[in-house]
Amino acid sequence: MSVVAAYLYRNGRKIGPVSLDEPMRCADDRSEFVWIGLVEPDEHELRALQENYDLHPLAVEDALKAHQLPKVDVYGDQLFVVARTAHLEDDTIAYGETAIFISEDHIITVRHGSARSHSGLRQQLEAAPSLLSHGVDYVLHAILDFIVDGYLPVVEAIEEEVLEMEQRALDAFLEREEVRRIFGLRRQLIRFQRVLGPMSEVCSKLANLDLPCLDPEVRPYFRDVLDHVRRVEAMVGSLREVLTSVFEVSNLLEQQRQSKSTRQLAAWAAILAVPTALAGIYGMNFDNMPELRTRYGYFVVVGIMLFLCSALYIRFKRTRWL
Repeated sequence: MSVVAAYLYRNGRKIGPVSLDEPMRCADDRSEFVWIGLVEPDEHELRALQENYDLHPLAVEDALKAHQLPKVDVYGDQLFVVARTAHLEDDTIAYGETAIFISEDHIITVRHGSARSHSGLRQQLEAAPSLLSHGVDYVLHAILDFIVDGYLPVVEAIEEEVLEMEQRALDAFLEREEVRRIFGLRRQLIRFQRVLGPMSEVCSKLANLDLPCLDPEVRPYFRDVLDHVRRVEAMVGSLREVLTSVFEVSNLLEQQRQSKSTRQLAAWAAILAVPTALAGIYGMNFDNMPELRTRYGYFVVVGIMLFLCSALYIRFKRTRWL
């Protein structure tokens, strides 16, 4: 059975469990509603809920497929909201989906692939009956806020890894695996932005549009969730820029190190060219060459070699080629 919890609430208090096989009709008072939570339900369970709570068939199909981007759909006097969850799984961002059916007297959540249970959230709301008594729209806000707050640990963990990469790039060459990880993280952040954009639109609609089941007084709460989404969006955008800069800085430092090595090799080649040239001249097998019979010619040539090599060495040292 995929039903995690199914309870009737009245005036912010949990009254008792409800059955999925029988419809529960609540009073006209907004403080009385049913909250049902399911995880990976089968088609039979969702079809039973569709019949008992008059859920729209298109929304039920979307909840079964679980391959939707975040969105808000209006079906008469009901709302259907899809939100995407995110968590780290083996250093990779994994996504889940939470479909939410909202009416005046019920809220039904269907979770797929989500790593975080709503049990703690439900207990937290039950401990604050003054908010829970306002109705399903406050529960919807709490669920979306719970989902968006789950984005922050993901971003912060990636941020710590990116900062470590940045420090390593300044200290030494990045290995091939590290470069591959940079591009992998960049691809993950791009995918994450594709989720955050629609999530921002969902929160914006809930905060600004006149939608069924939502009290105008709850709009500031959805604006707060919207601010959280935009904050995460800004952090993800900054991380993408930092990853790009880490790769560029690594390339720049590597080019500088290569350039320094090239200058050093060129300087030593110039220094060694002096004795090579002199030795090459006097290594030619001609009979009539000047100074071949000079008594101290060898020492003079070696002295000239040392003088010129020393002069070049000092020159290159001053220009920081050595």
